[in-house]
Amino acid sequence: MWIINPAPRLPAIATVYKTPGARLLHLNYIPSIYPHPYNSNGTQDLHVRDLPPRNSLASKVLTSPSTGATGFIGGTALNLLVTTHPEYEITALVRDDAKAAALKAKFPSVKTVLGDLDSSAVIEAASAASDIVLNTANCDHVASAESIIAGLSSRSTPTHLIHTSGTGILPDLQHPENLGEAIPDSERYSDIADLHTLTSWDPAGHIHRDVDTVVLAAPASVNTAIVCPPMIYGAGTGSGNTKSMQVPWLIAAILRAGHGFKVGRGLNRWNSVHVRDLAKVYLALTEAAVAGGAGADWNADGYYFAENGEFCWGELAQEITKRAAARGLVESDGCVGLTVQELKKHHDFGGLLWGSNSIGKAERARKVLGWTPSEKALLDELDAAIEIEAKAQGKA
Repeated sequence: MWIINPAPRLPAIATVYKTPGARLLHLNYIPSIYPHPYNSNGTQDLHVRDLPPRNSLASKVLTSPSTGATGFIGGTALNLLVTTHPEYEITALVRDDAKAAALKAKFPSVKTVLGDLDSSAVIEAASAASDIVLNTANCDHVASAESIIAGLSSRSTPTHLIHTSGTGILPDLQHPENLGEAIPDSERYSDIADLHTLTSWDPAGHIHRDVDTVVLAAPASVNTAIVCPPMIYGAGTGSGNTKSMQVPWLIAAILRAGHGFKVGRGLNRWNSVHVRDLAKVYLALTEAAVAGGAGADWNADGYYFAENGEFCWGELAQEITKRAAARGLVESDGCVGLTVQELKKHHDFGGLLWGSNSIGKAERARKVLGWTPSEKALLDELDAAIEIEAKAQGKA
């Protein structure tokens, strides 16, 4: 049985306790397809001496203050964990008192601590007191990944790290001329057949690879799994942020512009996944780790895409514009092609967000974990997403 007990005020940490001694850590993450520096605003009032002793029945859950247990993925995963395992006693890290209060209001049984992701010594010490780490925090934060692994590898018994990357890793950013173009068959990847390719790219052209490299180089005593989500959609079920980024940002930009747009010819394609289906992957891997690793692939084989189909960004932009025009939210249902430079007036990384290709088939999760996505398709959630952005702009 899992017990998640109160912990000291750990920067970027929440504590999970398991009897008779397994330990869990969890960091929350919102995936992105461009590098984003971590903004550290949390408190830093914990000293290593405040950690529970290593022989206590402790499991630590690390969360990023910027997204944390109140974030899109983290909150949804927390909700699934709480509802699936009500016997768990959970303590979650949040950035500030306001987020802690919101989390407690939704999950009364969950205890909270405050903290941030840049407290390397604290994260290392907390990881050293843990058996399992779920890292769904900033996938471009190298230092925190190094601290987690340093802590886990100091333990005398095998440990597990479930790390979150993102399929923004798939396009080669050194070739911007491909933005908006159709995806060649050679760039459609399988997380089984193309595993070597996925884990050997030069980080210079593939975001997230720097942190992935750190995870893959973990000592043998640290069993690792990398979860690589694509574009995520749907309403989250946490206490804070309940929406993703790529599609909501595109909708918001189209509504502000008053017309539709796409990147170049708009032929590029991505995979997508509903956030609640994605949460099931983390649950399955966590349960496997609790069982000592049985029922999942780890280390060199532990790479998991998580998708439920693919879509064309140009077609999606056209559909958004058509539906927005029908509601009088934009002037026409036309959709123009913009250059990468022209896109910058809508978003600095618009070319990558809406113009790259990223196709990775989730074969391993289906085959090994028995993962079966079952939530609504992307287009079935589109009207709700448009309504949210229209209200945010005072247009609905």
